[in-house]
Amino acid sequence: MTKDEIIKKVNEFLVDEIEIDPADITPEAELKKDLGIDSLDFVDIVVIVEKTFGFKMKGEDMAEVLTLAAFYDYIERKIAA
Repeated sequence: MTKDEIIKKVNEFLVDEIEIDPADITPEAELKKDLGIDSLDFVDIVVIVEKTFGFKMKGEDMAEVLTLAAFYDYIERKIAA
């Protein structure tokens, strides 16, 4: 899966499932501060990512993922592993 495909899938589920305004989705957007993603949203995101990309997310992995660009990179690394 290419980086562009990862970005497209992540952006789609953020809009469709988490109800983020598409205008707010930029690589530098901070997940909590700019996108308003809270702990309940993160639970949903974990389930969606596991189903969509086929790997288990760990909470400690997400501690350093602050921006959407970092989230894309995290998924790309996990898929490549």
